[in-house]
Amino acid sequence: MAIEVFNRYENKYLLDDAAYRRFYDRLLDHMELDDYNKHHSFYSIGNLYFDTENDALIRQSLAKPKYKEKLRLRAYGVPGPEEKVYLELKKKVFGLVNKRRTAFALDEAYRFVATKTAPELRPYMNEQVIHEIEYVLQRYDLVPKVYLAYDRKALFCKNSRDLRITFDTNIRSRRYDLKLECGDYGEPLLESGRWLMEVKAEKTIPIWLSQLLAEHGMYRTSFSKYGNEYKKYAARGKALKLKGETRYA
Repeated sequence: MAIEVFNRYENKYLLDDAAYRRFYDRLLDHMELDDYNKHHSFYSIGNLYFDTENDALIRQSLAKPKYKEKLRLRAYGVPGPEEKVYLELKKKVFGLVNKRRTAFALDEAYRFVATKTAPELRPYMNEQVIHEIEYVLQRYDLVPKVYLAYDRKALFCKNSRDLRITFDTNIRSRRYDLKLECGDYGEPLLESGRWLMEVKAEKTIPIWLSQLLAEHGMYRTSFSKYGNEYKKYAARGKALKLKGETRYA
């Protein structure tokens, strides 16, 4: 059964190329590459985020409440209509991230969100997660709002799979062609040569990692890909509005 459930803390760090190379090299003493990265430098992740027409979910998230949630459709690479994708319900409560996801064929996922009606249960689906997503779909009128993709390199701790570190680069987004199968193109969210590192752990991070972060002068930051994309989008809209008001004043 295609089901993944995560409960973990996620700490984020923004790095430049030089900091990434230095830190990544030191991590290899304690960590090993994800199975896919053992054969490929990166793998591409595409996400379609759903929200209300007035962006209620992301605006609530940016207000930093104690509880927040989001729904997205994720694919690895560019999927075809029958390829497996994942609907993911991601919640954050007092800093603890809970992610629940289940597989669908691409067309099944689109129909589920559009009609709010769960598809016929297949062996690769998880019924409980489907019910949870269905509940969210009944609470909100969700539509595709933004596409976000990035290239990822991931590592697991050699001694414990509970610790995972990912490096995302070439983060790109678009608010048109809102279909995963359209391709993984978009406007850059960060300047070239920047990396988003995420440290994901179910419990506290090991001492060696704390020491390594301190040694390299790394400090946590608050960075949501969807949140930062929305802030750029809102700022652009405000600037255009002000420009129009000035022109016709």
